[in-house]
Amino acid sequence: MQGAGNDFVVLDNRSLNLSKDELIELTPQICHRKFGVGADGLITLLTTERDDVDYTMFYRNADGSDAGMCGNGARCMALFAHSNGFGKQQVFNVHDQVYEALVEGPHSVQISFPMQTSIEKTELHHRPHYFLRTGTEHLVTTVDENSLKNEDKLKKEGRELRYHTQFQPAGTNVNFISGVDECSLKLQTYERGVEDLTLACGTGAIASALVWHHLQKKKPSGCKYEVETKGGSLFVYFSFDPETKNYSNINLEGPAHFVFKGEYSF
Repeated sequence: MQGAGNDFVVLDNRSLNLSKDELIELTPQICHRKFGVGADGLITLLTTERDDVDYTMFYRNADGSDAGMCGNGARCMALFAHSNGFGKQQVFNVHDQVYEALVEGPHSVQISFPMQTSIEKTELHHRPHYFLRTGTEHLVTTVDENSLKNEDKLKKEGRELRYHTQFQPAGTNVNFISGVDECSLKLQTYERGVEDLTLACGTGAIASALVWHHLQKKKPSGCKYEVETKGGSLFVYFSFDPETKNYSNINLEGPAHFVFKGEYSF
């Protein structure tokens, strides 16, 4: 499956009954683009052990590492679950966080994030960067539109920042944004675990929209932010409390598509 070009292998583990350790071991094999199916990560639908959700989403980056939440992957997961008998409105968990999904159409899904988050400013490489958590760790910095097209430079800087001592041991994803207007921006994301630029990143799109709002020193937001990635547009909207500087009621809308179905031998 793919969501805005972020591609995933998706499994229904209710019949496979693989352990989490087995899924982690499988991930780099099945995600390998030469010797496996090829993907940015592995998403697995698990039977939940909780009473307050419909299912559990288990996600691993292509290298088998824990990504925390994956926004594009969650949209694919919701569409996959709907195709396997779940309703259009779903409640699921990733680790201890509970999320809501709405399958709006055959290729469009909305995910509601339950969290509150705030933005921390930091100086790195002699310019301001902004760190926040949107289900996983993200660093955001602004560049001009021409710099956004220089992918070799973005990869080099993204790799350096991803491993910066300030963010160890977990590391961070790195987002480069260029504003278009008040409610739209362009984005390139260097993803931890993929260790490269990806065509899109859902939680990175959320982080980037929040930082773009922050940089404009806006009051409570009424915008639906359009975040343009190489894989397509994602839409982010949220609430902002100017007193606490907290962001909440965060929603991510965007595409989700089946690419192919098959069998994998392991």
